[in-house]
Amino acid sequence: MKNLSEHVLSEDWKNGGFGIYIHWPFCAAKCPYCDFNSHVRNNIDQKQWLKSYLIEINRVSKNTSSRFLDSVFFGGGTPSLIEPWVINDILNEIQKHWTTKDNFEVTLEANPGSVDAKNFKAYRSAGVNRISMGIQSLNEKDLKALGRTHTVKEALSAFEIAQQNFTAVSFDLIYARQNQNLTQWEKELNQALDLGASHMSLYQLTIEQGTAFGDRYNRGLLKGLPSEGISAKLYDVTSNLCEERGFSAYEVSNYAQEGSESIHNLVYWRYGDYIGIGPGAHGRLTVDGKRYATETFLSPEEWLIKVDNQGSGESCISELSQEQQAAEMVMMGLRLNEGVNFKRFENLSGSSFSEEKLSFLKSIQLIEQKKGNIIATFSGRKVLNSVLAELLN
Repeated sequence: MKNLSEHVLSEDWKNGGFGIYIHWPFCAAKCPYCDFNSHVRNNIDQKQWLKSYLIEINRVSKNTSSRFLDSVFFGGGTPSLIEPWVINDILNEIQKHWTTKDNFEVTLEANPGSVDAKNFKAYRSAGVNRISMGIQSLNEKDLKALGRTHTVKEALSAFEIAQQNFTAVSFDLIYARQNQNLTQWEKELNQALDLGASHMSLYQLTIEQGTAFGDRYNRGLLKGLPSEGISAKLYDVTSNLCEERGFSAYEVSNYAQEGSESIHNLVYWRYGDYIGIGPGAHGRLTVDGKRYATETFLSPEEWLIKVDNQGSGESCISELSQEQQAAEMVMMGLRLNEGVNFKRFENLSGSSFSEEKLSFLKSIQLIEQKKGNIIATFSGRKVLNSVLAELLN
C-alpha cells in the first residue's frame, strides 16, 4: 500500500485536470516575432500526418485511458490549415480511449487568413467547440509590421463567421508594439471589446532571440519599441479597460467573462497533467506516482520518421523531482488570480515557504494570502519573475 506521501504525489495532477495538446507545425508564412515551432512547407501529406497522430494517440493512451479528459487543444502553427476530416478522425480516436467530461473543451487555433465558413461548420461538426483566433492587431500598418497576411477587414469577417458557428470564441491581440501610444491602444482595445468575444488573450510584444525581430533588434533596426514605463502603463490600461467591461484578468495575459475561461490553459496553469503530441510538443504526465516531463522531436520530418519507424515521436522523457514539481506549480499558479495553495506546495516539496520571504513580499504589497492561497497582487503580476525568484530561491 502506498504511504501518504506517495498517494498525494500520484494524485496531485487532479488539482489541475488532464488535457491533450496536438501540435500542427505548419503556417502559410512565418511571422517575424514568432518563436514557436512553426514551418512553411509547399506540400503537406495530411493523410500521413493523420496516421502519425493516431499512432501517438494509441501509444500515450496506455497509461492514462482510465482518466477523464478535460480538453483537447489544436495549436501551432496554424491548425486551421488542417483538413476538417483529419480533425474529425483525431477526435474520434481520442474518444475511443478516454471518457470526456461533460464540459469537454476542444479548441482550434485559427488565423483569419485561413478561415472560411465551410471549414468552420465542418470543424464544429467534427467536435471542435472553441476557436482561438490570432488576430493580433486591428491596425493595418501594424499587421504588416507583424508579418500578418490578413487585413483588418478579413479579421473582422473571420471573427464574425466564427461567432456564427461557435459559442466560445477567443482572439489574441499583441500590444506594446512599435510606435504605439496609450491613446492608440485604448481605442483599439475598446474596438476589440465591442466585438463580443467571451475571452481575449492580450500579450505584450516580446523580442525573442532566434526570430527575425530578434535579429533586427540585435542590429539596432527595430525602432520605436516602448520603454518599460510605457509598457507598464499599457498593461494598466489593458487591465482597467477589461475589468470595466466585465472581463476578469484570470491570468496575467488572459481575460474572460465569467465562465468563459480556457479550460485547457487552466490545466497548464493549475499544474495538471497534459500529453503533448506533434513536433516540439511538451507534456507533463504522472505515471505510478512519478511525474515526468516529455519532449518530442522538433523537426516535422524527423518526428514523422520517428513515429513511423519507432512508434514514438518522443525525444526525451525525464522524471521530475518533488522540488522541481513544486517550483513548476508555483511558477504556473502565480500567473492565476486564484494563486497557489500552501498545502499543495508543502505536499509536493516536503517543505514550507519561508515566512520571512512571505512577510517581505506582503510588506511591499506584491503578494497577499487568502483562504490558504498565495496570490500575486496587481503590482506583483508586473514583476512576477522577481516575486518567483524571491519565493523559490
